[in-house]
Amino acid sequence: MTTTKSIKRLLGGAAVAAVFATGAYAQEVTLKLHQFLPAQANVPKLVLDVWADKIEAASEGRIKIDRFPSMQLGGRPPELLDQAIDGVADIVWTVVGYTPGRFPSTEVFELPFMVEDARAASCAYSKMFDEHMKDDEFKGVKILGTWVHGPGMFHTADPVETPADLQGMKIRGGSRLVNELLTLAGATPVGMPVPAVPEGLSKGVIDGTTIPWEVTAALKVPELVENHTEFTGPALYNLTFVLAMNEGVFNGMSADLQKIVDDNSGLDFSIFAGGTQSDADGPARAIAVEMGNNIITVSDTSEWQALVNPIYDTWTADMASKGRDGQALIDQAKALMNGECKGAMSKM
Repeated sequence: MTTTKSIKRLLGGAAVAAVFATGAYAQEVTLKLHQFLPAQANVPKLVLDVWADKIEAASEGRIKIDRFPSMQLGGRPPELLDQAIDGVADIVWTVVGYTPGRFPSTEVFELPFMVEDARAASCAYSKMFDEHMKDDEFKGVKILGTWVHGPGMFHTADPVETPADLQGMKIRGGSRLVNELLTLAGATPVGMPVPAVPEGLSKGVIDGTTIPWEVTAALKVPELVENHTEFTGPALYNLTFVLAMNEGVFNGMSADLQKIVDDNSGLDFSIFAGGTQSDADGPARAIAVEMGNNIITVSDTSEWQALVNPIYDTWTADMASKGRDGQALIDQAKALMNGECKGAMSKM
């Protein structure tokens, strides 16, 4: 009798061990998420951590996502997408424009005065990514989300209200197209990843920067410059982002874990990410207001619009040289943002 009970106990223990061995309760996949901002910045805190926590919860711990902010895995921000492709990191969040010209179709959402609402633009970007970019420009990498930030604007040592005010200034530009705008206005564009902006401002390497409100708090920009120029209506510019995953790592996951990742990615996540980033503009702007900084609001943008018209011409010509119809992309993006994507709200 004792022997029988002992055997049953042993069998029971073996069964439990087998359950753990199958991964029903055990962690099966650990993923490294790498990005360039400090952990306390809005995107890591309000977007990436929320997404990663949802993945972990939905998988009941079978997926664990280790987060590495501020380029802790090494390299520079422009190398992030290649890190995902090469397997240095499993997942990365990055600015598409850090590699100018490599993913040209995304630039349709970076054209000056193109985007008015980040949710609508992120919705349109996601839809157009699936149609035009997924199997072409981004072939070989698993893209989990595509979105834009809220309105890009100027943060400068001296006030900027008209294009002429930029004459002679050294301004950090957020993208290739922003740099074209700065050049047309007589400024000197300076390329640098956003984490380098505080040092650039404090040392006088740059006289100002183009970024949305939401990232100014983490970078302490209102403490470094006193003037902020925002625009009513469509934004001066926007940047495009991707959350990208190593394709081999994704394909190596079990089907049920792949489904969890897919269920928390794509259109709804993209709208959530762009909307959340845009919503963070208000609290960051309030900091500059509380400090008594000078906030300039440009209501009549006609002079700025005239300045940037040539950028549209050169962009569509550049796209044509790559065998792409730039004007068709512009028309489709505007139709989506003003049509089915207008008032888009995430279901996440």
